[in-house]
Amino acid sequence: MLAKVGDRPVIENRTPGAHRRRGIVTAVEHEDGTPPFRVRWVEDDHESLVLPGPDARIEPHAARPEGAPG
Repeated sequence: MLAKVGDRPVIENRTPGAHRRRGIVTAVEHEDGTPPFRVRWVEDDHESLVLPGPDARIEPHAARPEGAPG
């Protein structure tokens, strides 16, 4: 799994009653884009170092057209 700054990790949680976690990659520890990634979690603005497991996926950062609201 590869990521770059701005990509959005999504962690699916298979535990009943648990929620999906979404974040934004704020830093990538390796130049080749491999984990771990520094992620700021959307739901609580907490930042952590992440080694994605099998329930994770990366949604690529969609480049916004110049001048588009962020």
